[in-house]
Amino acid sequence: MILVFIIEVFMKKKCAIVGATGFGGLGLLEILTRHPELEATQLFARKETGIRINDIFPSLTGFYDNEVKDLSEIDYNSIDIAFFSTPDQAGMEIIKPFFERNIPVVDFSGDFRFNTVEEYKIYAENKSMIPEHKSPELLKHSVYGLPELNREKIRNSKIVGNPGCFAISMILASIPLTELGLIKKGTLVADSKSGVSGAGKNPGAANFYPQRHENVNTYREGRHQHLVEVENMINIKNDGHKLFFIPQVVPISRGILSNVYADPSSKVTSDDLVSAFAEYYKKSPFVRVTSKSPNLSDVRGSNFCVIRPLYDERTGKILVTSIIDNLMKGQSGNAVQNANIMLGFDETAGIMVPGTFP
Repeated sequence: MILVFIIEVFMKKKCAIVGATGFGGLGLLEILTRHPELEATQLFARKETGIRINDIFPSLTGFYDNEVKDLSEIDYNSIDIAFFSTPDQAGMEIIKPFFERNIPVVDFSGDFRFNTVEEYKIYAENKSMIPEHKSPELLKHSVYGLPELNREKIRNSKIVGNPGCFAISMILASIPLTELGLIKKGTLVADSKSGVSGAGKNPGAANFYPQRHENVNTYREGRHQHLVEVENMINIKNDGHKLFFIPQVVPISRGILSNVYADPSSKVTSDDLVSAFAEYYKKSPFVRVTSKSPNLSDVRGSNFCVIRPLYDERTGKILVTSIIDNLMKGQSGNAVQNANIMLGFDETAGIMVPGTFP
């Protein structure tokens, strides 16, 4: 009996990764090599099946050598949690067997970031996708997967929609402003710069080296798909706020820097803002508040979000800068943070590591 207890205590939970051959899947596997309580035992993809994962990503040699399989070969009975590192409108097609078997899922796409078909429709149309949701009856069961805001809801959920990378950086920069009444109701302006890896493993012609090198561009100005989720979050406790969002792509591999601008609701100083943000995030292990100008290299390879609030006395404007690694806090790191909460682990398990510098 004692031996059985010891085995159960130290046996790792098992996860499946659907979409294991993309950047999101790789990010998960890199984290799971050091996770004390969770391991990947089944890997799936639409392409590159029949190949060992370390032949696709040689950096995993000696850590993971699982064969990538087609999802039709899944063994549902040996999964404790599943990650869907899949494109938009893929998760909604395959999630039902997991939900019916009570297997928790963290979905990387926008499929389950919303609770209504109306909100999803806006998201899909902003991305020029078919607006119909294939599993609308499951939206009411989904939780928006930002632990800093929804930790308790995530703990009790079986479907978690991992937020968009831009959205995470903007929400964490904005939510103390709106919830604490630090800014006037109206429109916040956000400009966000992302590295090219945000486009995924198959980024398209616009991100081929000749077009991307030494080039910066804006796109989907004021109609980016992440607008819906950001406005949902910043209006939960104090509504009346809109967001004008200007996304940009810059010629770096990874990272997001967001600048959020707003008008203060009353007299304030930079020190006041730093104190308010620090108090707001005091129980959030992956949010760091600073009074110094942040650098993207400070968070590269980590699950941290660094936030710098500032009041500009000359113009009377508030500026909040946030930085994240789009492949970690903006994707795989945040997904594991969600999984830790869902499975009852320490929230920081496997992801409390410093960034890589330089």
